[in-house]
Amino acid sequence: MSASALFVAVFLACVVEAVEATTIVLAAGTARGWRSALLGVGAGVGVLAVIVAALGPAVSALPLGGLRLIVGAILLIFGLQWLRKAILRASGYKALHDEDEIFRTELAAARSAPTGGRFGVSDWYAFTLSFKAVLLEGLEVAFIALTFGSNQHDVPLAAVAAVAAILVVVVAGVAVRAPLARVPENTMKFVVGVMLTGFGAFWGAEGARADWPGGDAALLVLIPAIALVSLALVALLRRQRRTDKGAATSHDSRIEAQT
Repeated sequence: MSASALFVAVFLACVVEAVEATTIVLAAGTARGWRSALLGVGAGVGVLAVIVAALGPAVSALPLGGLRLIVGAILLIFGLQWLRKAILRASGYKALHDEDEIFRTELAAARSAPTGGRFGVSDWYAFTLSFKAVLLEGLEVAFIALTFGSNQHDVPLAAVAAVAAILVVVVAGVAVRAPLARVPENTMKFVVGVMLTGFGAFWGAEGARADWPGGDAALLVLIPAIALVSLALVALLRRQRRTDKGAATSHDSRIEAQT
């Protein structure tokens, strides 16, 4: 994988996670107050830094073959989950990911939650909501950066891509003080799902000591092939959904005619 491909892969995957965390923090800060929400963000970043500092050397110390096998398997799990949801959303079987709706839901929940502080924090709900969002989404960002970077022997570049993604999303969120609904997250999740699935299959096979024809160039065939299969599944599911709707409408019409 080239340096530019590594950067793009990590950047896109991390943007998706950063958008979700930013939406939750914006809801907490808007509804409950920014002081406690930002304290939660700081605490989440601190805990995340400790975990990454402990996990990073351990991941990098693994033998390359074992690392690729483990990373490939985990990326396949993540990628196939993202891809499955993206295909269902694109075909209409699952509602599209709507950051505006998520923001409204989180905002309503934050406003209705009881007030109260603990351990010197004036609003414990805003603190914990922001803390959990940053820690959970941040762990996924850290995992993506560490695994991609370690596998390609370029953790610094992967870290730069992850930090760049976070900064872009945070700056945009602060600038508009609203959910990043204009980010084509459903499309990005589809693309990232395809990429993670492709890299997972590629590295997992290499970790199992299989040889890909052409080496890294096989990714130029594998990833487009996964994308084409996914798009074909979307088309088939859309057709099936139209057929199911037509059959249901016809059935309802017959029942109305009989009554």
